Amino acid sequence: MIRFFAPDIAQTGLLPEGESGHCVRVLRKQPGDLIEVVDGKGTLYQCRLIDAHHKGASVEIVGSEPLPKVWAPYITVAVAPTKHADRMEWLIEKLVEIGIDRFVPLRCERSERKELKRERIEKIAVSAMKQSLKAVLPRIDDTTPLFQFLKEATQCDCDRFVGYCDADTPRQLLAKAYQPGRDVTILIGPEGDFSPAEIQACFDAGFTAVTMGDNRLRTETAALVGTDTIHILNQAFSQTNQ
Repeated sequence: MIRFFAPDIAQTGLLPEGESGHCVRVLRKQPGDLIEVVDGKGTLYQCRLIDAHHKGASVEIVGSEPLPKVWAPYITVAVAPTKHADRMEWLIEKLVEIGIDRFVPLRCERSERKELKRERIEKIAVSAMKQSLKAVLPRIDDTTPLFQFLKEATQCDCDRFVGYCDADTPRQLLAKAYQPGRDVTILIGPEGDFSPAEIQACFDAGFTAVTMGDNRLRTETAALVGTDTIHILNQAFSQTNQ
């Protein structure tokens, strides 16, 4: 069954305009039809369509069940957007499918792209959440200056890793550096990498320089591989300790 997203469904009983149009005009749902709705906060609702209006379809909630995320740690991925926005759109889609809690676009000294359209990114995240049968929507931040993000990151009781390309700087393999079960922040810099001042600020903020493996990866690939590594390690740890 196709799922719809309505963050305030429990309070309003209404689908947002975009979801209503898809439900009524595209899928041609009729009053009395059953649909599934997620609120992005961890609940799945079984609903019956009452008024099939393409701008504000109303529903009756006939049941609900908690559908929490399936991973334990809080995963933050902070990435300097690439020059081509479509790569970031691809990345957020895949990150949501795999599972993250927060996505932060970063503005760095050597950033090829200074801003991301948050509304567009959020729409992609919602679509990926529904497609991957999740009910929790990750937090999407506005584009944030790196030094502002680092100041905030020091307040987090979590493992902090920064992907860095300088082979002369001591780096650890992420798969060995991360402690399963711990909240984690993964930081990936721009295509031109961090400036010396920026990488030093990362180290001062408690970030450990890591590599994702022996291959040289694009910005979006490094973010994806890093996130998937965290999930694999946590899943292996969980199965070992069952």
